[in-house]
Amino acid sequence: MKLNHIYTECCLITLKRIKDNSIDTVITSPPYNMNLRIRNGKYCSRQIVKELTTKYNGFPDNLSIDEYNNFHSKVLSELLRVSKLVFYNIQLLTGNKRSVFKMIGNYSDYLKDIIIWDKGHAEPSIQSGVLNKRTEFILVFEKENAISRKFKTAQFKRGSLDDLWLIQKENSRLSSHKAIFPEKFVCKILSNFTNEKDIIYDPFMGTGSTAIVCKKMNRRFLGSEINTNYVDIALQRLRTEKLEPFNIQTQSHTQTTLLL
Repeated sequence: MKLNHIYTECCLITLKRIKDNSIDTVITSPPYNMNLRIRNGKYCSRQIVKELTTKYNGFPDNLSIDEYNNFHSKVLSELLRVSKLVFYNIQLLTGNKRSVFKMIGNYSDYLKDIIIWDKGHAEPSIQSGVLNKRTEFILVFEKENAISRKFKTAQFKRGSLDDLWLIQKENSRLSSHKAIFPEKFVCKILSNFTNEKDIIYDPFMGTGSTAIVCKKMNRRFLGSEINTNYVDIALQRLRTEKLEPFNIQTQSHTQTTLLL
């Protein structure tokens, strides 16, 4: 596969074409399943609530908990096949927490560490009795040496990097994507865990933050994103930053290619 490409398709389709152990590091933030709700103690509402769709407009962000777990387990298994190191950023919400806890257990042999991302402040919860969400998890998976806390690719000096990262959220000018991935977040991972010329893959590329930082920091990127509007935004951001050359491979796949 060619590098510096964004494939407009489900990441599982892209991953089928990626060779074993050909990616140095994965950096991604998957959909959070924000629109799966609970009523009377059971998952029962799968209606899309526009006000809650802040990450993926047009994505079925209301999967049943089993569908969500099945899809993301497939993705994680494939990521561990193609890559040595995976940074999987996710916020614990009603629609995903049981799946996330299950994935942590099922992939415990590969879970190397958990980093806490402190966003500096939290939006008020939408109902009483619910904690505000100021932090997110960065689940760090490693294929070959997860039993050890030592990172073979570490670029940081002893005692210089904590497991609590205070990184303010970036203001998004996009009404359809209010939870844009901060460039500082990607930069922190690249500068501390990767080398120049490394190949970085983002299976949920969104509006292109991973691609932009990779180009700025002399890393090569590969991405997947099913939302064509987000891909257009990513390409425009790359043009604005004068980070060409880059490539895009457009496919006709839509959200129905989730391969649940």
